[in-house]
Amino acid sequence: MSEKRICVGALAGAFGVRGEVRLKSFTAEPEAIAAYGPLWSEDGTRSFEVTLVRPIPKGFAARLSGVSTREEAEALRGLRLYADRDALPTLPDDEFYHADLIGLDVFDTGGQRLGRVSAVHNHGAGDLLEVTGPGLKTPALLPFTRAAVPTVDLAAGRIIADPPAGIFRDDGK
Repeated sequence: MSEKRICVGALAGAFGVRGEVRLKSFTAEPEAIAAYGPLWSEDGTRSFEVTLVRPIPKGFAARLSGVSTREEAEALRGLRLYADRDALPTLPDDEFYHADLIGLDVFDTGGQRLGRVSAVHNHGAGDLLEVTGPGLKTPALLPFTRAAVPTVDLAAGRIIADPPAGIFRDDGK
């Protein structure tokens, strides 16, 4: 997949019998997902124009160009949708797209490498950076706050972290 695209949503199957889909939006303003089109499959082989029909629990009922039956909609279950980066809004200096954080090396304030960001999670209380590294048996979850992550340097491909005590300990304590 092109680095010029960012995941903005996913399809959770069919909604109704007329080819509508259940669309989960990962954008800051969920309804804005329809404005970033066309949206692409991860491999870039399919594109869809999106029309939001109505809000439903955990997302939207939506119509996708080229999808007109329940069977076609159901076949797309689990498909992640990507928008061209150029179609997305420019972020302020202290905000980042998750895709830009994944793969960055993480160093502590003393310059010691702690690992690499392998994923970004958000379970409702704020973003967590999943950091994996050679000294970690299990991934560490680093809160993505200004206190715990004072510096993100995209150009240098690194993050400087001041993690809370115990986050990078693998001794079971």
